[in-house]
Amino acid sequence: MRFIFAVAGWPGSAHDTRILNHALANFPSFPVPPKGMHLTAHSSFFTAHSPTKQTLRIIRHCNILKSVTLCSTLDTENNEFKALIFLFMANGSLERWLHPNRLTDRPMRTLSLGQRICIVTDVASVLDYLHNQITPPLVHCDLKPSNVLLDYDMTARVGDFGSAKFLSQDPSSLKHSVSIQGTIGYLAPDYGMGCGISTRGDVYSFGVLLLEMITGKRPTDEMFVDGLSLHNFADSMFPDRVSEIVDPHMAHEGHQLFTELWMQSYIIPLVALGLSCSMGSPKGRPGMQDVCAKLCAIKEAFPESHG
Repeated sequence: MRFIFAVAGWPGSAHDTRILNHALANFPSFPVPPKGMHLTAHSSFFTAHSPTKQTLRIIRHCNILKSVTLCSTLDTENNEFKALIFLFMANGSLERWLHPNRLTDRPMRTLSLGQRICIVTDVASVLDYLHNQITPPLVHCDLKPSNVLLDYDMTARVGDFGSAKFLSQDPSSLKHSVSIQGTIGYLAPDYGMGCGISTRGDVYSFGVLLLEMITGKRPTDEMFVDGLSLHNFADSMFPDRVSEIVDPHMAHEGHQLFTELWMQSYIIPLVALGLSCSMGSPKGRPGMQDVCAKLCAIKEAFPESHG
């Protein structure tokens, strides 16, 4: 059985590298780099009785990357070393599939439309679960393709809950000042304006991720300057010119006869959903329960033989 190591300590430090080389000695073909964590910043996450860890222990969702165990020890220099151990995800991250490295990723990997629909539906089901099916609701706060890992059968698993925050049930504390460690391009603009943590922040990140999966463009692409964003770019082409912004690497297996049908039945509804989720105002974004229901309907209607 193979595992992914999430390490507490200074990312990229000689201290971490030495330990990881030793820890991964039995995994010479290990393709997924461990995720570094600053020990002080994430100390509460590794505390046995922390609220985050206690709740993550009881989460029961097939599309959440669950930790197997926690390692805690001292190295030869008496420095504290901690690591979370996760099950190995054979197909790496969604990031690597959407934006393959032309030098190292050979042969070129592509995702079919059917695979993209399945992956985005998996991710939506996780957010619906976190927002609506556990108490208190949990906001991921850092949803992006590199935090979506793919199993042997391309099932998506959402990971990296290091930035996740619980929503307080005390209305007076909903807008308390909290450092949100999100990622530029995926972080909701309302957070930058001092708004409190909200499930609608995750909805925004999801909308950006969905548009990225359809267009193949990162929200930080060099073309997005002077006020142009991935949302605005997609919106300007919607709906009549959507075919012009579809990821050219999307594999549709040569079924040219289905192109127009697929555009009307799947691509346009997906782009519309991505646009609604990535609206600038949080009030204009749908809840993940509705988003998940729409994606499940699209997935159900999609002909599996063409996926």
